[in-house]
Amino acid sequence: MLKHRGFPGRLPGTDFQFVIRRPNPRGVTALTQRERYADRRPADRRADAGFMRALWDHFGEESFERGNLDAGRLSWLFGREIVPAEDPFDPESYEALLRVDVTVARVSFPDIFGGGSA
Repeated sequence: MLKHRGFPGRLPGTDFQFVIRRPNPRGVTALTQRERYADRRPADRRADAGFMRALWDHFGEESFERGNLDAGRLSWLFGREIVPAEDPFDPESYEALLRVDVTVARVSFPDIFGGGSA
């Protein structure tokens, strides 16, 4: 499992985790698309935005390996702002390649990407 050096471990001042320390001994947690409802707590929205900011700052438009990025946190963005960068894609692999879909991310997080238009 690739450890992304320099990537923030969590959202500062919170317990919202961005990375894991070691591989899960019971198997890799699959990435799934989680529904983000409009009534989500503000803290959860800040965690999504903080994680998206960290991904953008660390990887930009380049493809990146899932590695030690937290599956739960990725799943809140997966299928929308974060998409597979390879075909076939294995959602249960630490080596799976992902990328930021800038068009979608720009609409979802205009403060990070500078506006809602593509």
